[in-house]
Amino acid sequence: MKSYIFASLLAAASSVIAAPAPMPTPPGIPSAASAKTQLASLTVKAAVDDGTYDRALFPHWITISGTCNTRETVLKRDGTGVVTDSACASTSGTWVSPYDGGVWHAASDVDIDHMVPLKNAWISGAKSWTTAKRQQFANDLNSPQLWAVTDNVNQAKSDQSPDSWKPPLASFYCTYAKSWVQVKYTWALSITSAEKSALTSMLNTC
Repeated sequence: MKSYIFASLLAAASSVIAAPAPMPTPPGIPSAASAKTQLASLTVKAAVDDGTYDRALFPHWITISGTCNTRETVLKRDGTGVVTDSACASTSGTWVSPYDGGVWHAASDVDIDHMVPLKNAWISGAKSWTTAKRQQFANDLNSPQLWAVTDNVNQAKSDQSPDSWKPPLASFYCTYAKSWVQVKYTWALSITSAEKSALTSMLNTC
């Protein structure tokens, strides 16, 4: 019996040691209740894609501090043990992608995802903004808009909204939906009816 208990305790300790560190998250993620209230207040209308979107209309990865731009700032914020060189480039560290659970040790394997993609913002209200406002949106470190994630997962998402694409980890649906809603609410962007339905379903997993 004693040997069985010891083995059980050892196994439990091993699982604790092997458990991944908590994933850092951007600021401003609301509670599920707040997100549902925010979602209900968003304007619902069809997105208008007239073919005029250009990524260059959203100047991004601007200098944030010293030699560090937005991408490098998020890599340092969301990674653990991140070491940077004099140019602020990450030379080592560990990043856990919340979208798919991927663990990476090279910054080149990590993309910085815009929770609400730039094109989605363009077709849901940002077309009427000034370039300065679009720059603020593309480099928004104050809301849950920028996430360090596995590069090919980010590429698979592209500019799709939650009715067309969801993160591989269903356990992340709640946080993903709360963050998406918060960004749309903060920036007064509209949503489509299909988008609202998908977000509602995702929030119901919270």
